[in-house]
Amino acid sequence: NIIKMPVLLSYACRSLKPLAFTNNVLKASVIISARNLSSNEVTKNLQIISNDKIEVKDLKLSKPLDRPLVVLLTWLMAKQKHIQKFADIYVNHGFDVLNVSINPWQLLWPTKGTQLVSGDVVKFLINNTSYNPILVHGFSVGGYVWGECLVHMSQNLKLYEPLIQRIAGQVWDSTADITEIPIGTPKAVFPNNKVLQAALRKYMIYHLKTFHDVATCHYIRASQMFHSTLVRSPAIFFLSKTDPIGPVSSNKRAKEAWEGLGIKCYWKCWDRSPHVGHFRKHPQEYTQELNGFLENIGLINQQQKIRVQN
Repeated sequence: NIIKMPVLLSYACRSLKPLAFTNNVLKASVIISARNLSSNEVTKNLQIISNDKIEVKDLKLSKPLDRPLVVLLTWLMAKQKHIQKFADIYVNHGFDVLNVSINPWQLLWPTKGTQLVSGDVVKFLINNTSYNPILVHGFSVGGYVWGECLVHMSQNLKLYEPLIQRIAGQVWDSTADITEIPIGTPKAVFPNNKVLQAALRKYMIYHLKTFHDVATCHYIRASQMFHSTLVRSPAIFFLSKTDPIGPVSSNKRAKEAWEGLGIKCYWKCWDRSPHVGHFRKHPQEYTQELNGFLENIGLINQQQKIRVQN
């Protein structure tokens, strides 16, 4: 079964990726057009959502826009309708949204997958200095994607220091560390099939042990960079006591590491709510906590907060 699993996974990724991407783009067109928002594909993994029509070429806006930007690092196989709910919150606050996604294959083979996506994220941010300030809002495996962004930036601090200084805040929802990859990935790829989940979980454990030099060592390095982050801006953690993929223990380790670096951290932990489902389960409380955080760090004012909540 372990030997056959890469073939099964490869087939699943090939079949899921184009289908999910195509359907999501079609859904996005309907949803976004209904709200008079503009959506522009920057790359296959990057999408800009805005109140204005935006043109992007070679990861650079054709016309600079002086406004805040949120980098939305989504979870595996996230549906556009769910992403759009978060995009709406930020667009209503006057932000543009850079939606960043990866697929399971890109997660499994970081040097040919996630690292290329992360490189594009960093290049987009460095190319578009008019987007200021920047907020990072990551979900689940988005924490790993951001870790790869930090690895990329650490290789040339002189170049990327101005970008790091533009990052005003961080929001981490259901963040998963390297130890949770074999738990979370199977549920994302096969959400309704426990047999395939179990098979993929076994393969993921095998993958981590077998492909250390091309996969696991990169996960470890990204995790180290996430915990010793270059970014010193305030952060808020959203999590629950019943989430096995983004557990309290690993989120607490990140929080304590950051507080040791002098980073102001906020913490919202629910007794019960599913992985990346805290907003869906507790919409009013989530929105209040998020808006309170944005107000505390100076990204929105009281009038904006009241308008969005109403």
